[in-house]
Amino acid sequence: MPNDNLPSSSNDTSLINKISYNLHQVIITIQEQQPELLLDKYRNINWHSSRNQSALSLKLTNLLSQAQDQSTLLQNLQCFLKALFTPESFDSPVLIKFLETIRQLSYSESESNKSSHCLEVDSSKKFLPTVTATSKQQTGIAILLLDAENIQLNAETEKFLTTVCHCPLHVKIAFANWCSMGKQDFEFHQRSYDLIHVPAGKDNADGKMIAFGSSIHERYPQVQEVLVCSSDKVMTNLCNHLQQNGLIVYRVSQQGNHLKILNSNTGETHIRSILEMPDFNKFIKQIQGIIISEEKTTSNQWFKLSQIAQIYQHKYNLDINEVTSHHYPGKTAKDVLIKYQSDVVIYQPLENPEAYVALFRKPQLNKLNNNNFALKKEVTSKADLEKALVAIITTLMSKFPNNYVPIEILSSHFNKQYSLGVNKMLGNLGLSRNFRAFLVNDCNCFDVHRIGDRWQVGLKEALATTKN
Repeated sequence: MPNDNLPSSSNDTSLINKISYNLHQVIITIQEQQPELLLDKYRNINWHSSRNQSALSLKLTNLLSQAQDQSTLLQNLQCFLKALFTPESFDSPVLIKFLETIRQLSYSESESNKSSHCLEVDSSKKFLPTVTATSKQQTGIAILLLDAENIQLNAETEKFLTTVCHCPLHVKIAFANWCSMGKQDFEFHQRSYDLIHVPAGKDNADGKMIAFGSSIHERYPQVQEVLVCSSDKVMTNLCNHLQQNGLIVYRVSQQGNHLKILNSNTGETHIRSILEMPDFNKFIKQIQGIIISEEKTTSNQWFKLSQIAQIYQHKYNLDINEVTSHHYPGKTAKDVLIKYQSDVVIYQPLENPEAYVALFRKPQLNKLNNNNFALKKEVTSKADLEKALVAIITTLMSKFPNNYVPIEILSSHFNKQYSLGVNKMLGNLGLSRNFRAFLVNDCNCFDVHRIGDRWQVGLKEALATTKN
């Protein structure tokens, strides 16, 4: 069995920092995708806020630092998770993957700790600790040097940098003429930076940072990794000097709205946006606001998604695909918005690459026709279910082009009105358990066809009337 002892204090801190970072990402993902898995009091907290991140990290650190071994640490983490999430959440893929990641991290740290304390015998028969790369890393620290006049690091991006290096980030130093930086000196001080003031003038911050960095191994003998944050090419000489002194150097430079983090030793590169992304709920509200404004200006209801994206870019200086991929890696804005059609609606016409977007407005109850059966009577038969679905489609179809309603929206509204999924209802009635198959094969009043990658449902009678 692996050694259950936790690693040394420096690696213990590194492990806890990694747990904290991963947990924060999990909370954001669950809040955006399955908020019902969070306990009520945590669902509406702005988890993108650096203040809330710090509070979470502090509480978690206080709890996990009490653990004396790997088993206790995982038990303490489980207790912390139970105070955040509902019992059902522990069956979710997101949390299962998180716990497996943490087990692997803790096992890796434990094995590293064990290898760093291997013993060997020298010629005088005395026991001495073996000096390995792992043990060197365990006693080392990372240092961040920032030209604050050249690059601005927000708290979230800074936290990301701590996951790039292997040693714990113990020292952060920012160089600038702080008299010309407004309140940024206070903000950096709050984030535990040491501030070095330089006189006004071009390249003064560069010169001071190079001079300070060149002797960093003498000032901080434990330093093993250095993050050099500046886009100025003059920093190349400093990076080369630090490498020659045996340090691992990460060159952090800004390219547009992104940071490029280059490991000068391995050539590995990370790219990170420096823009503060809105949380997903705020993003949806921003899109809704743009559509409402365009409706008032044009009297239209449907707009090209590319047009809304262009307005969003101009108004918020953000690309909507970059925002959605920040929350859902690998997904485009269209991919993500299709899943949130209780807020906005995406429509993809046949043989047309252009997607259209509109607001989704809940139907007014007082405008329902005689088919308001769906809101009043229980569904106890196949005929009842057909009437209920007809009523829902009737209230929704005017909101969609050609009077067709996406099948997932029809299903969602049935669920909301009856507090029961339509597939579950089909099972209760002994009918086909596949909703689309039921609409196609077991009913005569619905017209079902596919547009792009989505199935749409219309009412044959209503469609015939429209054509005539």
